[in-house]
Amino acid sequence: MSETTYDVVLLVEQALTAADAAQVRSLHDGIEEPVVYHVLLPLEDAAARIESAMGSLSSGEVLATPAMGMSDVDLDAVRQDCQERSDADLAATLAALRGAGATAEGRVVGEPPIDALAAEVTRVDAREAIILTRSHVVAEFFHVDWTSRARRKIGVPVLHLLEHETFDEQAGGTGEGVTGL
Repeated sequence: MSETTYDVVLLVEQALTAADAAQVRSLHDGIEEPVVYHVLLPLEDAAARIESAMGSLSSGEVLATPAMGMSDVDLDAVRQDCQERSDADLAATLAALRGAGATAEGRVVGEPPIDALAAEVTRVDAREAIILTRSHVVAEFFHVDWTSRARRKIGVPVLHLLEHETFDEQAGGTGEGVTGL
């Protein structure tokens, strides 16, 4: 953006609540320049949704039912549904941030999330990046989660927050987040 703004790139996994947006906004209360949030929300993967749905069938159900070919699944309809869900999550996130008094813009991204984050940080000359996700204990333990990968790839501070948990819940271990890793 311009030299007079404090640009922050947010990579979010799902729509932010009003409480999430207020927490993010509170991180920048003392900054003199106008803060601009650039939200990136990865497009839900249609293939992963189909795989997940098919994987939820028990082996007994699969053996007892006629073979379900991929032609039976309307991939275009699934892709359209994924796009609509992602667009709705982005709109809800932008509305929550604006409701918390923030200036926010955003887009749904189809490329790998960390690549999109790195490109956006460069594009807007961001001062920091914030990644908001659900808790992913296994990925975080092995440092293959978005935050660990982003810290290795981009040259600005990266903060990882857990969606739908207050700062106190995250710090005190009373929420679902992981502490001590």
